[in-house]
Amino acid sequence: MEVDPQSRRQMGVWAATAVVTGEAISLGIFLTPAGMARSLGSPALLAAVWCGMALLTLAGALCFTELAVRNPHDGGEYLYLRRGFGRRVAFLYGWMAAVVMYPGVAAALTVGTVPYIQALVSVPSPIAKALPPLILITLGALNYFGTRLSSGVMTVLNWLKVPVLAALVGWAFISGHATMANVMPLSVRRPGSDPLIDAIAGATISAFFCFGGWWEAGKIAGEVRNPSRNLAVAFSGGVLIVTAIYLLLSFAFVAVVRVEQIQSNTAFVALFGQTLFGAAGGRVLAMCVVLCVFGGLMVLCMAVPRVTYALALSEAGGTNQTGALATFARLHPRFNTPANAVLLQTGMALLVLMLGAFDRILAFIIFSAVVFLALTVATLFRSITPVRRWWYPSAPIVFIAGSGLLAVMLLMHSPGSALLGAGIVLCGLPVRWVLTRRGEVSPAVAADTISS
Repeated sequence: MEVDPQSRRQMGVWAATAVVTGEAISLGIFLTPAGMARSLGSPALLAAVWCGMALLTLAGALCFTELAVRNPHDGGEYLYLRRGFGRRVAFLYGWMAAVVMYPGVAAALTVGTVPYIQALVSVPSPIAKALPPLILITLGALNYFGTRLSSGVMTVLNWLKVPVLAALVGWAFISGHATMANVMPLSVRRPGSDPLIDAIAGATISAFFCFGGWWEAGKIAGEVRNPSRNLAVAFSGGVLIVTAIYLLLSFAFVAVVRVEQIQSNTAFVALFGQTLFGAAGGRVLAMCVVLCVFGGLMVLCMAVPRVTYALALSEAGGTNQTGALATFARLHPRFNTPANAVLLQTGMALLVLMLGAFDRILAFIIFSAVVFLALTVATLFRSITPVRRWWYPSAPIVFIAGSGLLAVMLLMHSPGSALLGAGIVLCGLPVRWVLTRRGEVSPAVAADTISS
């Protein structure tokens, strides 16, 4: 059954912007700034790292806006890489994203949020153990039964974060618990800080991970109304919102809790909450964490199945083909969702959860993920139709150079994990070869051309 492409475009600018902010503002915002502040030892350095990463992210957002507007279909990076570097490179990204990396991210977030749920509600231990799979199944069901429903829930959750976190910052200063004495002098490094180069490198990597996810809007471009306008607003506006939230919240953190008092991330969160809200601090912060994590999970559960759908549609040669891949290339006849891809994503996350392998997956795949982001932006230089924007070629050069530097840092910091992760990604090549040998890849689409 053919589906009218326009009938799928049910997401407006608010929903698209919520996708950009949703995964970026997640659990990391409550944990990362503490470690960064302790390592850097200077509020000025902390602000400089955030601003530097914001500049890199904005450069990437401009590039992804152009790619999404030129390719207003589901798939995001997979689609851009396929048209820029061919099917094999794109398949490797799709393999990593749909089968390995994102199921690990989803599993890690569900496990990480359970202690905060327990801080809000008294949950018996057996039920607490069942919460991660229940969360994954519930979010999978929301995405299975319709884009309008899932995007509505996702939009509400992610836009609710902004006033909640803004109120947290406002209360820190209105209540008098935040004081400039804790951040002064701005540029002097506190005792116990890490060596400067190591501190900047570590903080930059942490900031990149914290910003991570802003690119997800490209994956759902096929379901955004008026993509040329709404995606441009979503990418740029979303990145600016995330930057403002991170700068304000980080400043509030160090203004309430002196850098010298930071011993660990979790202890810092507890101390920050207790300082602001007394005995109720733990519950208030737990509520903020749960809200941020659930919003991020909704983005993942919406975006990643669209990659699987785009990959299957391309490799299987269309919706009328048969075989394993073609199963994921079909939309649900009633709900207009990539239902089988949603089931695959949910099933893989449950499998990773059962194996308890999410921490290892994340450590192994991060290096490859950074490389794929740089390659994605590099496709702008391979487009047949020239890019005529005021920021070109500066923005892609800045983003590719910054991503390359991050990849080198990761390779130097954890060479074993980085190389093993690259090996896991390259395992996608024999998988594709097997599918090709079995006739799963249509000869009619075996070749791809570079196009805009």
